[in-house]
Amino acid sequence: MTVKENLQKIQEEIAAACQRSGRNLNDVKIIAVTKYVTVERTQQALDAGVFHIGENRVEGLLEKTNSINADPVLHFIGSLQSKKVKKVIDHIDYLHSLDRLSLAEEIQKRWSSQEPLKCFVQVNVSGEESKSGLDPNQIISFIHDLSLFPAIQVVGLMTMAPFVENSEETRPVFKQLRLLQQEVQALSLEHAPCTELSMGMSNDYIIAVEEGATFIRIGSSLVG
Repeated sequence: MTVKENLQKIQEEIAAACQRSGRNLNDVKIIAVTKYVTVERTQQALDAGVFHIGENRVEGLLEKTNSINADPVLHFIGSLQSKKVKKVIDHIDYLHSLDRLSLAEEIQKRWSSQEPLKCFVQVNVSGEESKSGLDPNQIISFIHDLSLFPAIQVVGLMTMAPFVENSEETRPVFKQLRLLQQEVQALSLEHAPCTELSMGMSNDYIIAVEEGATFIRIGSSLVG
């Protein structure tokens, strides 16, 4: 299938999930995760109507930034080493993997814009050792600490669910992140409005949408 055909199928499934859960379709944004595909394939996604591109490698992000014929919203969705912040900081619109104060310090050091960088705090809801992110019990304290860094705005929380055959099994993970996001939002912190949820990938995005995802990160199902 073409990227355009894939996108249409995904959009139809998102619309159905929104209808089932009483959500507004416009509140869900698709990030095309292009880490495994060429610049040409990335361009096809943009031409098909995707506005958000996600990369998890610094080299991939810079390659796409320098080569694509468009001006998409760029998301860095992988774990970011502090020493590589200076390479990507001027290219990205969102960071999905803020999980330590040393990274926040480096962002503060390198950030040159008048507007803060939109960041998602990464949460390891499932507790898997193979996944990055903070323990849910650390989130409130961590977000309070981020008030020391005016270059950072916490727009939401991000997580990755376990990869399982039955996507329904991921629902408790997404639900817990939503409840945690609502807890942070209720604090009414100026530096952390926390209105967004980055969760759901190719194998589980339908469940994520039903549980409140506002950004879903789709790779293989969209661009291959």
